[in-house]
Amino acid sequence: MAQTVCVIPSAADLAHLSAIVADRAQPLKHIQRARIVLLSAERLSVLDVARQAGVSRPAVWRWQQRYAEESVEGLLRDKTRPPGKPPHSTDTVAEVLALTCSEPPGEVTHWTGRALAQAVGISLRSVQRIWDAHRLQPHRVRSFKRSNDPAFAEKVEDIVGLSMDPPRHAVVLSLDEKSQIQALERTRPSRPVTPGRPETQTHDYVRHGTTTLFAALDVLEGTVIGRCMQRHRHDEFLRFLNTIEAAVPAGKLIHVILDNYATHKHPKVRAWLARHPRWIFHFTPTSASWMNAVEGFFSALTRRRLKRGSFSGIVDLQAAINRYIAEHNDKPKPFAWTKPATALLDAVYGNAAPSE
Repeated sequence: MAQTVCVIPSAADLAHLSAIVADRAQPLKHIQRARIVLLSAERLSVLDVARQAGVSRPAVWRWQQRYAEESVEGLLRDKTRPPGKPPHSTDTVAEVLALTCSEPPGEVTHWTGRALAQAVGISLRSVQRIWDAHRLQPHRVRSFKRSNDPAFAEKVEDIVGLSMDPPRHAVVLSLDEKSQIQALERTRPSRPVTPGRPETQTHDYVRHGTTTLFAALDVLEGTVIGRCMQRHRHDEFLRFLNTIEAAVPAGKLIHVILDNYATHKHPKVRAWLARHPRWIFHFTPTSASWMNAVEGFFSALTRRRLKRGSFSGIVDLQAAINRYIAEHNDKPKPFAWTKPATALLDAVYGNAAPSE
C-alpha cells in the first residue's frame, strides 16, 4: 500500500479530531488515528507522520485512505472482517475422533497431534481443538489393578466396618512396612527457593544404604507407632509387634489391618498371635493395599520429608524419619472413612454379583 490520497480536512473535522486527541477518555487507537490525520493535514511526509504518531507507514496510508472514504466516523469504527477458515465438517471431526480411539499404524503405541493432523489432512491446532472439545488426551495413560481375591467382598465389608464403626474398648491399627528407603546424599547442598526460581538440587547423589520403616497408624487417634529396622523379615516384624504390644494399654483388643505379604503370615507370626489372644489380624484383599490407611501416611512422608532430603547415612535417615513421626504425633488427625462398603463394591462390580 502507498499514499494515494491527499488529506485536506475541513475546519469542523479539524475541531473534531483535535477534541478526540485531547480527550483522555478516548481509546488510544482513536487518538492515534486522529493524530495521523492532523499530522497529515500539516503536509508532513509519511515518514514524519509515522514517527510522530508512533506507527508504521502502512498504518499512515491506511488511515489516510479511511478518512478520505468515510471521514472522521470511519476513524472511530473498525471495519468488519470476513470470518476465518470455516469450522471443520462433522465428518472430519468424526474421523479425528475415530482415529484417536483406534490403534495407530506402525510400531507406535498412540497417536500424536502431528501424526493425526498429517493423516487427516488438517492442521495440528485443529486436531488439538477437537481433542480439547471432546476431552481426549492420547498422550496420557492410567494404570489400574482389579483384585481377583475370591473373598474380596467379605474383606471389604470387614475393613470398612472397622474404619467406620470401630468396636468399643479396642484399638484399630493400620499396619504396613515401607521398605528400601534409601539414604541418599546430594553431592552439593540444595539451593533454596527464590522469586522466579524453584528449589534446585543436584541430580547425582551418594548412596549410604537403605532402611525399612515399620509403621502402625491408630485409625481412631491418628497417631503413628513407627520403628526403623535394617531388614524386612518376620523377625523384624515380630519385634515391631512386641513394640506395639508394649505401647497399647492392657485390656484393649488390638485389631490390625494389614496386607497379604508373606511375612505377615509366617508360622512364627501365627504362633505369636496364638500366644496373644487380644490381637486380631484383618487382611486386605489381594491387590487392594489402597484400603490400608497407613499408605496415606507413607505417601506424605515420602513427599514432605524423604523425596527432597539429603542424608549423610542410615543413622541420619532414621533420625529424620523419627523426628517426622514425632511431629506428626504432636498434631494427629484421625482417619475418617466416608465411603460405605456397598459404594466400593458397586464401583468395582457394578450391577454384577461379586462371584461373577
